[in-house]
Amino acid sequence: MPLKVEEPKQAIPVRRIISATILILLIGAFTLAVKKPVPVSTPQSPTARAEQAQSFETKISQLEQAQAEGRAGEEVRLTADEIRAAFAQSAASTGSQPVTVPVSTGEGLPTIEAPQVSFEGDIVKGQFVTEMSGKKVYITVNGRLGAKDGYATFEPTKFKVGDLTIPVSLVHNALQKKLVEEREKLKLPDYISDLKIENGELVIRQK
Repeated sequence: MPLKVEEPKQAIPVRRIISATILILLIGAFTLAVKKPVPVSTPQSPTARAEQAQSFETKISQLEQAQAEGRAGEEVRLTADEIRAAFAQSAASTGSQPVTVPVSTGEGLPTIEAPQVSFEGDIVKGQFVTEMSGKKVYITVNGRLGAKDGYATFEPTKFKVGDLTIPVSLVHNALQKKLVEEREKLKLPDYISDLKIENGELVIRQK
């Protein structure tokens, strides 16, 4: 009786394995990119927002008054809640248009909704919502604030799209270019010498 010889199993092409792996990674990256991340701040009630906005105005008025009276070296500390409330109130009163961030989509810069802001240690965290290809995408940017030659500066330390972390090196140049384009909007009042995040608060120092 003749022996039955089994045919060798055909090996799976390496190229197919690599293609399948890349596809899985891309799907995973897209899923993370459109996934809603943990919010950087909690929503404010209308009452709380009004109170925080008033607190912001009071503190800024203290600096202006010190300048008018010839006093120097004054400083105020602002919380993230006060900043967010003032931003929301300003946007509502002026009817300002949504801003943009330097994220390349192949179709120019996307329009984003008003940012949410929080402070942690010496880091400011900003979170924005935009739409890309019909999908709502959350963009989170961490960084350090500063002042130089009368203008506010921002140095990014972390960048995320959804839950997907993007190397800062990939967005740093685009972000700095955008800040240069918006330079006049970053100009500080003449009486401000410095600003930075310190112990979870925004510290503004007068000259």
